[in-house]
Amino acid sequence: MKLYECVPNVSEGRDKAILDACAAAIEDAGATLAHRTSDDVHHRSVFTFFGDAKAVGDAALALARVTTEKIDLREHRGAHPRIGALDVLPFVPLGDATMDDAVKLARGTAKRIWDELHVPSVFYANAAASPQRRLLADVRTGEFEGLIERGHRGGPPDVGDVQAHPSAGAIAVGARDFLIAFNVVLRTGDLGIARDIARCLRERNGGLRTLRALGIKLGDFHTQISCNITDVHATPLHRVVGLIRTHAARYGVGIEGCELIGLIPRAALNSLAAHELGG
Repeated sequence: MKLYECVPNVSEGRDKAILDACAAAIEDAGATLAHRTSDDVHHRSVFTFFGDAKAVGDAALALARVTTEKIDLREHRGAHPRIGALDVLPFVPLGDATMDDAVKLARGTAKRIWDELHVPSVFYANAAASPQRRLLADVRTGEFEGLIERGHRGGPPDVGDVQAHPSAGAIAVGARDFLIAFNVVLRTGDLGIARDIARCLRERNGGLRTLRALGIKLGDFHTQISCNITDVHATPLHRVVGLIRTHAARYGVGIEGCELIGLIPRAALNSLAAHELGG
């Protein structure tokens, strides 16, 4: 059976009524909502839902309706980079579904969103139409405000004939494998330290394979390293946390705690437990 996971990131983390409307739209469309999480500093929420191609595509479109109607990026301020009200829309193949199936679903859903809501999309990851848009960080360069001023890196959007919807921006639509998203909070308000550690550890700067990392300011006394492991078999979670702890100690900084965003494959959790417990 061909099934899919969809893990949209929404640029709203504070208004419960809007987030409840997002969740209801997903479930009413026939998908199974497995998890949701919100952060008021990031001003961002992540939903995880599952289903067949029709249910997942319909749920993504229904979610886009809510975000386009209720979220205005011109008024949005948060710690996390974003280009859209519905900022990221990745599709993950499960069961008998292939990555090609997920790419087809991602691109077809982007077209449906444009046809109904006139919100453009840029394809990334395995759905990318050009190499310079494969990485999500490159797609989001300049954020929403940059789209309005300069347009997308690499030319026009992949779907749509405007650079951005005036209030909803644009959507990064992708197809990818499972990833682990988590945050490590440091006991320092010095953003430079968090950015230095992220730069040292992430793959694009010569660090750990398949690791994406950002340094983010949380307040006067804390910063965060926001991490995505895009290949759960290539880079163990305990190695990432251990290296962050080692690098932070060189600055005289400790780890306040860690936070998992969304779901984690059981094998990755078992590997972490075995390492910590000596199994």
